[in-house]
Amino acid sequence: MNVLIIRQLCRSFREGVRVHRVLDQADARVAGGEAVAVIGRSGSGKSTLLNLISGIDRADSGTVEIDGRDVTALIEPQRTLFRRARIGFVYQFFNLLPTLDVEENVRLALELNGVRGAEARQRSAAMLTEVGLGDRLHGAVDALSGGEQQRVAIARAITRARGATLLVVTHDEALARSADRVLELRDGQLHEAADSHSSGRRAAAR
Repeated sequence: MNVLIIRQLCRSFREGVRVHRVLDQADARVAGGEAVAVIGRSGSGKSTLLNLISGIDRADSGTVEIDGRDVTALIEPQRTLFRRARIGFVYQFFNLLPTLDVEENVRLALELNGVRGAEARQRSAAMLTEVGLGDRLHGAVDALSGGEQQRVAIARAITRARGATLLVVTHDEALARSADRVLELRDGQLHEAADSHSSGRRAAAR
């Protein structure tokens, strides 16, 4: 079942007198539980695509559906509430809060969605244990290595759901090959990479 459906998505930006069309009737479908990597040169529109999927930005035309919900039709504060409840982000610079310890950074995502007390602490600790940080729950995030901070950010992003669907924007070819499929954003459209369907199986076999 497709949990993400992108149809004819368009987004343009004005640069002086010139209009730059970043996305030009882009289409894609992502199944539940699937890990999909999105690649493309710098400036190809990868960040714009993520912003449109999450409702941070508004499309000029086209639709984005997540679990049958048309995100492009939502208004504020509906988009913010939907994003908070259904979408987790792992940013390039992780955006961890230095005033909170490791477990508190993850627990905050749960508390913002109404999960509190012992349940929130148990779930955040369990997710951190899954990513190999069960012994660093109450450590300072500034004391973690870059890789460890990334794992905290991943735990925070997926702590609300099991079997999450992952959409990864990356320049790392090895990471892209480990995904189930690879989509290339080129000339404003999403193209299936030639060896996309075998990439995840190759990574699993190594």
